[in-house]
Amino acid sequence: MRLKTAEGSQTPGADSAPSRWTGWLASLWKHRVSYLFIAPFMISFIIFIVIPVVAAIVLSFFTFNAVSAPRFSGWDNYLAIVSQDWIFLQYAIPNTFKFAIIVGPGGYALSFFLAWLINQLPKKIRDYFTLAIYAPSLAGGVAMVVVWVVLFSGDRVGYLNNLLLSFGIIDTPQLWLKDPRWFMNVMIVISLWSSMGVGFLAMLAGLQTVNEEMLEAGAIDGISNRLQEIFYIIIPAIKPQMLFGAIMAVVGTLKAGMIGAMLAQSTGQKITPQYSGHLIINHIDDFAFIRYEIGYAAALSVILLAVMYGASKFSMRIFGSKGDE
Repeated sequence: MRLKTAEGSQTPGADSAPSRWTGWLASLWKHRVSYLFIAPFMISFIIFIVIPVVAAIVLSFFTFNAVSAPRFSGWDNYLAIVSQDWIFLQYAIPNTFKFAIIVGPGGYALSFFLAWLINQLPKKIRDYFTLAIYAPSLAGGVAMVVVWVVLFSGDRVGYLNNLLLSFGIIDTPQLWLKDPRWFMNVMIVISLWSSMGVGFLAMLAGLQTVNEEMLEAGAIDGISNRLQEIFYIIIPAIKPQMLFGAIMAVVGTLKAGMIGAMLAQSTGQKITPQYSGHLIINHIDDFAFIRYEIGYAAALSVILLAVMYGASKFSMRIFGSKGDE
């Protein structure tokens, strides 16, 4: 309906837009100090997260080799991924899901279990055990070359081969880092060892905030063992830390790719044996930094981002707060 005014016809709500804009500016000015405090984070978030994600989504619809101008190709990159890229379909996807299903929940459960055990220790020695468990996640790359390659060496001198030979479990040394049957298992063991990162610290911090009175009240109400105490009191009390740890585990597992590459390079191989440790992130590195097919690599990155988002939403559904919790 059009309204007649002294200055002519005008549509309803036409003068409400400026008023909303003025109100928004007034609200912005009123809370200017708050926005000033969050400005450093917001600027960094936009520069390092929002812009790269948007650029990757846009580039995924182009053919781009980092030298010549991008050429629009529509959905061709995605169609090539699902119909022609047999290495991605046959190796990268299955390997990534196998690796994520074992290392993600396994590392997450191990983080909680170790955090709970350390929380039972006297306060004087608790920090030393925390540092010992957390340190591998900091020195993972260096330790991998120094320790793990020697441990899994394929000759008789290798620690694992030497131990198994001395006990008569194997007759000949195993090529742990060159045999495709063992390579993924070695990756999983090393990843579990180094998975005690910030998620572990967050859960340990959450355990230290559990109110002792809640535990005493639970004991009065009938909780008779530690397992019941964990399920009925501790886990509900530290749900935010559990959620943070779950999301970090999901993201850390899906973006893990350095382990396989470093293990393969340590034995003189350019790729993992018969793609046995080839993950999605290795596939992205291959197309982005070796073949310089940036558009195709961007499409792979978008797929990985969608998988990460879905897994994070699933974690939030399990550990997120519901209603008045």
